[in-house]
Amino acid sequence: MSAKLILIVEDELAIRQMIAFGLRRAGFEVREAMDCREARQSLADQRPDLMLVDWMLPDMSGLELTRTVKRDRRTRELPVILLTARAEEGDKVTGLDSGADDYVTKPFSPRELVARIHAVLRRAGTGALDHIVEFDALRLDQQSERITVGGQTVPLGPTEYRMLEFFMTHPERVFSRDQLLDRLWGGNVYVEERTIDVHVRRLRKSLEKYGMDRLVQTVRGSGYRFSTKAQ
Repeated sequence: MSAKLILIVEDELAIRQMIAFGLRRAGFEVREAMDCREARQSLADQRPDLMLVDWMLPDMSGLELTRTVKRDRRTRELPVILLTARAEEGDKVTGLDSGADDYVTKPFSPRELVARIHAVLRRAGTGALDHIVEFDALRLDQQSERITVGGQTVPLGPTEYRMLEFFMTHPERVFSRDQLLDRLWGGNVYVEERTIDVHVRRLRKSLEKYGMDRLVQTVRGSGYRFSTKAQ
């Protein structure tokens, strides 16, 4: 089995070299980038198996780089671990809400980082094996972009499909309308918040005939979540 390739995006040379040394000792292949521009170039040249991204970068924040990676269809399944000195709970939530798969606070030991990488890669490997996500009788096939219930195809528009795909891959978490707008349309497109409500109604209507509309739940004052648990 070939070694996994890790892209390190870190502007401080000493830290980047320390991380690279530890990862190579652990059997990984490593590529390095000092900012977001170099990271994007590296991604275009060769897709890594995982990215380590520093929160504070000179040309653009690691959060925005993570959001960009997760919005791009070609790289949205790429695992990202954020590296940062920010240790407050709110910062961790912000990092994970940006799409990061994990969050490691500086200073960290090489052993901890390697363990976190292995854990994220295991989760990504399981999800990438067949791209199937299931809840009750509701089944999402990400490769064919089909939603079925008990073998019957659920017809959805492209936006409703993307919304349901996002919900099903992020279950039990409450997302505000702003967060859903950012995840579905990106931060550079102006879309009114009420547009989310319109698409949620359409999604529920499509699922209603199959008895699955109950999974898309309104959390009063907060937003929406996808859950198999009764409200």
